[in-house]
Amino acid sequence: MATDVGLTKDTILTSVAGYREQYESGASKDALEKMFERDKESLRALGVPIETIGDWADPDDLREARYRVPTTEYELPEDITFTPAEVALLNLAGTVWGESSMSADARTGLRKIRALGIDVDEPIIGYTPRISVREPSFGPLQQAIEHCRVVTFPYLKPGEAEPRMRHVQPLALVEFEGRWHLFSNDLDMDADRTFLLARVVGDVTITRQRFARELREGAGDRALAGLDAVAARNRALLEVNPGSEAALRLSRRAEPAEQGIHVHYVDINIFADELASYGPEVRVVEPEDLRDHVIRRLHATAEVHGAFEGDPQ
Repeated sequence: MATDVGLTKDTILTSVAGYREQYESGASKDALEKMFERDKESLRALGVPIETIGDWADPDDLREARYRVPTTEYELPEDITFTPAEVALLNLAGTVWGESSMSADARTGLRKIRALGIDVDEPIIGYTPRISVREPSFGPLQQAIEHCRVVTFPYLKPGEAEPRMRHVQPLALVEFEGRWHLFSNDLDMDADRTFLLARVVGDVTITRQRFARELREGAGDRALAGLDAVAARNRALLEVNPGSEAALRLSRRAEPAEQGIHVHYVDINIFADELASYGPEVRVVEPEDLRDHVIRRLHATAEVHGAFEGDPQ
């Protein structure tokens, strides 16, 4: 970072702490070069970019290559400044995500913020929230999005006996109503599709097929707008027992109605699962198909418990 023109490998091996001690103790050049190559890959894996600069006359000639970490990766634009309190909050926001769940862009931004050297207001860091991702498909899908790679995965829709293999261009991962969704271009359907990660029932395969990075632009906003539109079309009228768990949880996203409350939802099966879990605390007035879904789940639960009650074991 201290040089614009970069440093040669020989200069690094003989002057940078860590290499210099090994060099002075008599380590072979071959061993030092292997150590150097491993360290380069480790740094890149951590998100630290390393530029390799070839000969000015022949850029492909790397025999006297120079290496540098571009300072732009650690600098913010001159017109952007932060107070200590703002830096503290930005660092707090960065800790919400586990390192493995952060995108490369997020890691780069956080690295720039931490490189500012501004003393933060420590009292702010009293509680650190965490975003947990339970779905195993999240990691490989995020990686595929970052590298603009097509993926395949088995997806099981409600009512289907077997999962179907999906072949998509993954464009964005979005959280909506506490659940993670993949917004993508379905190559088999030639249309945008949103998939619930909880229904990905097998491994995500990242293919070598690439797609244009421009397709990702605004994908997250389009995904959320689409989910908002679906939720706006689906509205349930519910009667809920006052003071119950159902009343507490549903009231957070409910609208008052003359008879009970209105609650919007995206997926009828997931919403029916939730409502059935409250048992007698909630009753579905409308729509009829949602009520039927909830009743079927309650009957299935009663049958299972009845079977256990009749089992002498």
